[in-house]
Amino acid sequence: MKHAVVLLSGGLDSATALAIAIANGYETHALSFDYGQRHVCEVEAAQRVAKALGATEHRVAKIDLRLFGGSALTDNVDVPKSRSEDEIARGIPPTYVPARNTIFLAYALGWAEVLDAGHIFIGVNAIDYSGYPDCRPEFIAMFEMLANIGTKAGVEGRRFQIHAPLIKFSKAEIIRKATELNVDLSLTHSCYDPAPEGLACGKCDSCQLRVKGFREAGLTDPIKYAQAAP
Repeated sequence: MKHAVVLLSGGLDSATALAIAIANGYETHALSFDYGQRHVCEVEAAQRVAKALGATEHRVAKIDLRLFGGSALTDNVDVPKSRSEDEIARGIPPTYVPARNTIFLAYALGWAEVLDAGHIFIGVNAIDYSGYPDCRPEFIAMFEMLANIGTKAGVEGRRFQIHAPLIKFSKAEIIRKATELNVDLSLTHSCYDPAPEGLACGKCDSCQLRVKGFREAGLTDPIKYAQAAP
């Protein structure tokens, strides 16, 4: 059986990517991060998703990106709320965490090399997203190149492939795919700034993109919100 490391944040995109890997016959090793994010409850969501979907194993790497800050998710910076679709689509927002996907993929690559797994899955998409530069096809292609020239496995001919199966999907298409694969989206968490009891805020960019996706998919979002998104 083929082995794959799957980056699993606990959101609906990464949950769908995990489900796709499993559906394609991979033995999946899910990897999540407690990196000092304000929405740390996403780690609990990742644990729920990994268990429900049947990942072979799930590990949580504890790192502290608060050491550098520079993001609304890891620093004393307000998370943007109630932005229009045009505003969300324009520029790179303060919720961008510097080099986050580079760091996460580097950890996944290290584990994949130890496991002798030639495949890494990541749930990024470049259509309905918040303008993050590390969610684009160019980034994925360049990281795959790095993986194959900067590791012992790569130079010895054991090639790595970075899979981003949702890269060209809209949020609605991701939700439909998740539904097709029987992913329980009530287990997922997408909010950047949840209420103290863990409810999604309904106003941050991530909540609004999620709500928009469910609306366009013609489906009902199974999670609860502290405040309904417009």
